[in-house]
Amino acid sequence: MTATASAAAAAGLAASAPACRLCGAELTRTFVDLGMSPPCEAILRADQIDQGETFYPLNVRICTQCLLVQLPAYVAETEIFDDYAYFSSFSTSWVEHARQYVEKATDRLGLDAGSSFVVEVASNDGYLLQHVQAQGIRCLGIEPSRTVAEAAVAKGIPTLVEFLGEQSGRTVRAEHGPADLVVANNVFAHVPDIVDFAKGLRALVADDGRVTIEIPHLLRLIEGNEYDTIYHEHFSYLSLLTTQRVLAAAGLTVVDVEELASHGGSLRTWSAPTEAVESGRVVPTAAVAEVLAAEADFGLHSVEGHDGFAEQVAQVRDDFVSFLLDARRAGKRVVAYGAPGKGNTLLNHCGVRADLLEFAVDRNPYKHGRFLPGTHIPVHAPEALDAARPDYVVIMPWNLRKEISAQLAPVADWGGKLVVALPHLEVFEPGT
Repeated sequence: MTATASAAAAAGLAASAPACRLCGAELTRTFVDLGMSPPCEAILRADQIDQGETFYPLNVRICTQCLLVQLPAYVAETEIFDDYAYFSSFSTSWVEHARQYVEKATDRLGLDAGSSFVVEVASNDGYLLQHVQAQGIRCLGIEPSRTVAEAAVAKGIPTLVEFLGEQSGRTVRAEHGPADLVVANNVFAHVPDIVDFAKGLRALVADDGRVTIEIPHLLRLIEGNEYDTIYHEHFSYLSLLTTQRVLAAAGLTVVDVEELASHGGSLRTWSAPTEAVESGRVVPTAAVAEVLAAEADFGLHSVEGHDGFAEQVAQVRDDFVSFLLDARRAGKRVVAYGAPGKGNTLLNHCGVRADLLEFAVDRNPYKHGRFLPGTHIPVHAPEALDAARPDYVVIMPWNLRKEISAQLAPVADWGGKLVVALPHLEVFEPGT
């Protein structure tokens, strides 16, 4: 290619580059490229496995202007969430996490049964609001997936099937009143129009209320090689710095932050309407500055500080595939425990199929008898482990390793071992 042609090609790439969902700048720099993959929750029925599947890019970009790490909206959110298969209540530890949060928030904000109102966005099957309701506090769920919203309604938790944005937030507020607390756990990264979503949060919350958001922390994602958290329903990969910038665009200011162990390392931000901060009614805690300083030291406040992650990802892939190939050569049976969406990123990026990983088991009956997207690995009920007595069980939701390892202690009875691929390959004894 001539220099002129090369320059023209580069100009064409820049001209066609997607725009940053926060500041609008062109996204010309790649953070990590995981190739092509189908939507991670698009689990297949038996009659679909001989049909074509659509694979979309997993090319994550970084905005060189505002530093937001993001995946262009290759897949519409309606396609992802209209028939969503994830039910939060199937994770015992996550339900307990929600219970502890509700207890803390109720005490911190002085919520009471007489006058308080709590709204959760992406309320799933009521895993969190059931604890609010148990305290007699009025609550409302907003959940885009009808599948899981129906499960919440069946529990007696009022739930609207709705995608949140500024207009829908205003509509809900007009009908139900302003919320003392608005909860958005692990959803902020799931919306393509993140600024409109943040404006919806501001529309819902009272002028003296609080908004809490839980997000996987980009710092921990990079530090822990947690690349399986990259998939099409995760549109943004957030640091505290970029979270602040998004919320500021919606009139919200981060006033406190907690570092959590969940999902491989998360942040819980507490935000107040900006006017309450500017007036001095609310003062940010020292924790905000401390986390920002840690991010800056790690390099996340510069474009160049994000370099090197792609090499880490390649090493994880190479180690996992080598393990599976060695196991097959040795005549060992390998299966998976759990069929979470994040696992499908790992399996498709590594090119794993049922010849290397025989089947997966999952506690969610919705997935039984179905097949993982892209890989077509069959999914069975957990009882299939006892029948198969495999040599190795790969824990796909590695962030729940401790909980699942305890559940799988009986695997030791037939000499089986457990495996995690992330943050690095490890083979260990069940129950440890």
